[in-house]
Amino acid sequence: MSGAKSDINVTPLIDIVLVLLIIFIVMVPGMSKSMPVVVPQVVKVDKPTPPDPKNPPLVVEVDPTADNKTYVFKFQSEAMELGELANRLVPVVQLQPIGMRKVFVKIDEEAPYQVAVQVLDQIRVASERAKKESMNTLGTDGGDIKVATSLKKRNP
Repeated sequence: MSGAKSDINVTPLIDIVLVLLIIFIVMVPGMSKSMPVVVPQVVKVDKPTPPDPKNPPLVVEVDPTADNKTYVFKFQSEAMELGELANRLVPVVQLQPIGMRKVFVKIDEEAPYQVAVQVLDQIRVASERAKKESMNTLGTDGGDIKVATSLKKRNP
C-alpha cells in the first residue's frame, strides 16, 4: 500500500503564519503613535457684529429672468452684464483693507454650473487687476479676493 498521501503538509503554512505574526508584532507599536492635534474651539456670539459702514460687504447676485433661461447679474443690487462685473469690482475692491478683500456671491439654486463658473472667473479677473493696480500705487498687491458663495432659494 504505497499510494499517494492525501494529508495536507501544514509545515509551510505554519512557517508563513509565524512570519506574519512576527511582522504584525513589530508593526503594531509603530502604528499606535500619533501626533497631538489642536482642535479649534467654537466661539458662540450672541449678536454678530454689524457691517462696517465705511466698508460694506460686496455682494454679487445671479438671478433668473422670466424665461428661466438667461440670468441677471447684480452687483450691490444694480443689474449689469457679466462682462462689466470685473470692471465694476476693481475700484470697489481696492477700497477694502489690504488682505481683507471679500466678495459674497448669491447664485440662484437652479442656475447651471457654467453660470457660477463665469461669475467666479470674472471675480478672479477683478482680483488680478486689483492686485496689479494696488502694486503700482501702494507697493503691495493687497491680496487675493476671498469669495463666499451661497445658493438663493426660489420662492414657491
